Amino acid sequence: MSPSHPSRTALIAGFAAIYLIWGSTYLGIRIAVESMPAFLMASSRFLIAGGIVAGFIALTRGFKATAKQWRDNAIIGGFLCLGGNGLVSWAEEKVPSGIATLIISVGPLFIVLMDWAAHKYFNDGQRGTRPIPLTFVGLALGFIGLAILVGPDVLATGVGRLDPWRILGLLGATFFWGVGMIIMRYVREPAEPFTASGMQMICGSGWLLLASAATGELSRFDPGVVTARSVGAWIYLVLCGSLVGFSTFTWLMKHSTPAKVSTYAYVNPIVAVFLGWFVLHEPVSPRIFVAAAIIIAGVALITVAKTIKPAPSPQDSR
Repeated sequence: MSPSHPSRTALIAGFAAIYLIWGSTYLGIRIAVESMPAFLMASSRFLIAGGIVAGFIALTRGFKATAKQWRDNAIIGGFLCLGGNGLVSWAEEKVPSGIATLIISVGPLFIVLMDWAAHKYFNDGQRGTRPIPLTFVGLALGFIGLAILVGPDVLATGVGRLDPWRILGLLGATFFWGVGMIIMRYVREPAEPFTASGMQMICGSGWLLLASAATGELSRFDPGVVTARSVGAWIYLVLCGSLVGFSTFTWLMKHSTPAKVSTYAYVNPIVAVFLGWFVLHEPVSPRIFVAAAIIIAGVALITVAKTIKPAPSPQDSR
């Protein structure tokens, strides 16, 4: 099988990576920002991971990228690392992870609509996808399942005292992440996926460092207050969340659709709940299993919808 058409096993492994690994990063981020500034933490995380990826490529086969590819991936890295991950890290300084997860779950809907807009804008039969009704059914099931999963916890926590700017930051994160995904998917003359992930993380770390300076984090940061618990979470985020998870995400975006890749936003909370039960012995209830079944059904419908070609619209047939 050619490199441009990965095997089913490789795709399954890739989705398993972003489903399982990114399901644990919400907890990792929350622990890391307990004693580390959010933007600075994210900047250093992506700088180290991006440097490792770029260094490995340079030593094994030579790091090759054009000026256009650097420019494109600097833009993508800004949307993904700063607009997406950076805002999530900043929001989780004050927003409970359950509420953050529920808000971020609107991401797949944004991404499907953006991909549809790309389809309309380019109208070349190659970029963008016009969703079919089954796709929206799958999205709705995913959101319903997620509401059942974390909704009671959100109500118990209460939303009246939440920082509205942090909530707005989470909504912005889902939007900016979606924009980055669409640009990554349809950019012309893209870099090889792992080379692109290295460039995106390195450039993204630069954007995050600028945000850290602009928000006064650099002047307020005291290394002496950083706890071993936060350092351990940061190391996990570097090695697993960024080095493995982000690189795999970039690769999947070249070999699957944005709608299908975005299903990680529904599966990650299931993984987070399971890890809480398995590692921290947190209790589980029947609603968790009901929610998981609904979410899995939604993901299955989105996956099936990918294989069904929508009927051409009058505009498409011109």
